[in-house]
Amino acid sequence: MSSHTRTIYVGQHQRNLDSKSRLAIPSKWRFDGDSDDGYLALPDPSGCILVLPPQQAAKLYDKIEAQQLSDEDAQELQDKVFSQATFFSCDKQGRINLPEDLLLHSGIEKEAILVGRMVNFRIWSPERWANIDPKSNNEDLGKLMKRANW
Repeated sequence: MSSHTRTIYVGQHQRNLDSKSRLAIPSKWRFDGDSDDGYLALPDPSGCILVLPPQQAAKLYDKIEAQQLSDEDAQELQDKVFSQATFFSCDKQGRINLPEDLLLHSGIEKEAILVGRMVNFRIWSPERWANIDPKSNNEDLGKLMKRANW
């Protein structure tokens, strides 16, 4: 992994997929890396795509590497998650190509909402994000922060 500085993923960005299912990543969320660095995109149980930058992908790699081959639950989870995952870098225009499995999992067709989560980001379909979006959701932010122990 390169020694680039940590990127902070905050904000919300609406993007359209092009005809080749490519999606532009916000310029502040990109980094200059070599061919060994990139993002890891995984199906998230919430029905979106979780995108891990190199630092978090490396931590997950170490955790997976430490799991026992005899742990059948861990092996089954790895099969289900990583069969749909993809590893990518941005092209020169800052676009990524999302595979069909992840698009189906997330319900993304033509539009996507990229939501920063400080250390990583998620890609949502607009319809699914509308159920989570704090601007349209009536759940009190203070209550949510308390539940999350912030």
